[in-house]
Amino acid sequence: MDTTPTPIAPRVLRVEEAAQALGIGRSLVYDLIRSGRLRSFKVGSRRLIPAAAIDETIATLMKEAA
Repeated sequence: MDTTPTPIAPRVLRVEEAAQALGIGRSLVYDLIRSGRLRSFKVGSRRLIPAAAIDETIATLMKEAA
């Protein structure tokens, strides 16, 4: 029996991780946050992006492109 714990998918991403998930640079992630097109929040000095916000932003950008 395998007792290796199942990895848990992160529920929030750092800016760098969000940039990688979206295939864009950090500065563009900050632009999306400033424009309100990517939801985020701060914990201390860290800016975090909910994983669900990535999907929402992709859907918004696809609608805008259509």
